[in-house]
Amino acid sequence: MAVIALVAGCSSSGGKADEAGSGDAGGSARDVNTPRLKIAMVTHSGEGDTFWDIVQSGAKEAARKDNVEFLYANDKEAKGQAELVQSFVDKKVDGIVVTLAKPEAMKDVLGKAAAAGIPVVTINSGAEFSTKFGALGHIGQDESVAGEAVGQELSRRGKKKALCVIHEQGNVSLEQRCAGVKKTFEGSVENLNVEGTNAPGAQSSLSAKLQASNDIDAVITLGAPIAAVSVKAKQDAGSKAEVDTFDLNAEVVKRLKAEEVGFAVDQQPYLQGYLAVDELWLYKTNGNVLGGGKPVLTGPAIVTEKDVPALEKYTARGTR
Repeated sequence: MAVIALVAGCSSSGGKADEAGSGDAGGSARDVNTPRLKIAMVTHSGEGDTFWDIVQSGAKEAARKDNVEFLYANDKEAKGQAELVQSFVDKKVDGIVVTLAKPEAMKDVLGKAAAAGIPVVTINSGAEFSTKFGALGHIGQDESVAGEAVGQELSRRGKKKALCVIHEQGNVSLEQRCAGVKKTFEGSVENLNVEGTNAPGAQSSLSAKLQASNDIDAVITLGAPIAAVSVKAKQDAGSKAEVDTFDLNAEVVKRLKAEEVGFAVDQQPYLQGYLAVDELWLYKTNGNVLGGGKPVLTGPAIVTEKDVPALEKYTARGTR
């Protein structure tokens, strides 16, 4: 089901954002004479994925600073996501931020955005399709490189058999991560598909797999919410496998501290949302393009329990 929220960025003339608004993280918005723009973000997020809350936090802060009206919509189904992008093209917004988890479904509608003169920035997934589909550029991590970093870290830790948990079938970024792990890991890797929006079902599938394959010594999850599910599944199965994950949130940092998660891969989602809105503002007001149109990388970085003291205050406020 699609979810849409409207966020009004505050201007320096005062006033408060509405209940779905960006809030005020400090500082002041740009001068009230700055052109008021309307920028929309459409993602492939499913229900309960806290990663996108962090992306939105960054986007809302940039919107507040830039005197931008920020609109957000999401649909985990590719067809629904494309329809949402079309709705913003029809509304003639000033810019669109979009994810390309299932890129081919977005090709035609992004062509329509280009034909309408609406600049597009892609984030998080589908970097290799970004400029092909007419976007100004892409902001995120290189998923293959991130996966390779995980494979190297698992080898360094002496792991022999890893389970790579894909929580959204057909998402090219998740498949690239697991492929990257396989490329550099000295042990073996098996993929397991689960339904990320069904936590009890995912936990049951993971638990059954760990019971059936007690030689699995590493579980790699591709999103922070699934990491928590995997810790519970490991406990249910009586497994000794180490749980490691892509992405951070307050829960993952808590589990790193408790040594229930071995390491996490940070791609800085706050930065993805912030830079995407800021890039569109800069392009519309000054003709700037970040990175000369090349992908702007926000990760990966391997995070362990040693990094917790420096991260806790940021994850607690929802910005990392």
